[in-house]
Amino acid sequence: MIYTLLLPGLIWYMIFAYMPMGGLSLAFKEFKANLGILGSPWVGLSTFKSVFSDIFFWRSIARTLTINLGRMCLEFPAPIILALAINEFRSQRYKRVLQTIFTFPHFFSWVIVAGILTNTLSSRGIINQLFIAAKLEPINFLGNPPIFIPMLYITAIWKGAGYGCIIYMASISGIDQEMYEAADLDGAGRFQKLLYITLPSIMNTIIVMFILTAGNLMSSGFDQIFNLNNAAVKTVSETLDIYIYRITFQSAADFSFSTAVSLFRSLVNMALLLGADRIFRILGGGGLIGRREAPVT
Repeated sequence: MIYTLLLPGLIWYMIFAYMPMGGLSLAFKEFKANLGILGSPWVGLSTFKSVFSDIFFWRSIARTLTINLGRMCLEFPAPIILALAINEFRSQRYKRVLQTIFTFPHFFSWVIVAGILTNTLSSRGIINQLFIAAKLEPINFLGNPPIFIPMLYITAIWKGAGYGCIIYMASISGIDQEMYEAADLDGAGRFQKLLYITLPSIMNTIIVMFILTAGNLMSSGFDQIFNLNNAAVKTVSETLDIYIYRITFQSAADFSFSTAVSLFRSLVNMALLLGADRIFRILGGGGLIGRREAPVT
């Protein structure tokens, strides 16, 4: 019965994840609409040569890595810190209220979040109206490149930290309470229990989530950047995902070119995922697959 329950999910992945992979052959073909994907002529690696010779491609990679390394430093720890903070409250009712409040923004689409920011931070938004009323110079929040990337981090943390902390809260709830009782008998304080019991107990969960985050280092959160993007911040906002969108839908469509870029991005993400998993396994962590146990002799 358990495998029967898995069947709908497996069917979904087969139809929407594995079958479309046949379209990746476009990266090695010169796509002609009248011939279709299967009938288009093979051109080998010539499309990749065109991709690698495009300066805008390398610039988009540099922006993607810059933004995502910042995400790993700022956004990744946010759910962990939030989960640890909520766990320190003694009242279970108060914990549930806080979880509900922090999780609620996750269910806003980025279209709604972008609309809120526009009404709040645009030149005629609430914040600038207050500045004008106070005889201060208005600030172009949405069209200022130095402010754009910090705004990505702040909005992503506000929207996703509460939902992300659910995984860590679930991991914390599985910790043996006898360890805390033993720590109380030894006179350990709340910070000591957090440092020596809670964090080590959820470290495997943190490692797994970090590996998954490393596997998306070349994907920059298309929905967020697409909805917050504008011409004034193009110099810092055209990440690899936005670059793929632009060459596919906003210029003369070259599906072979955009497929080659997408395939390159996926291969790099896979290499980063496997590399991060391998590094943590070498360091003694469980990784995604789990540490291989030595045979019993």
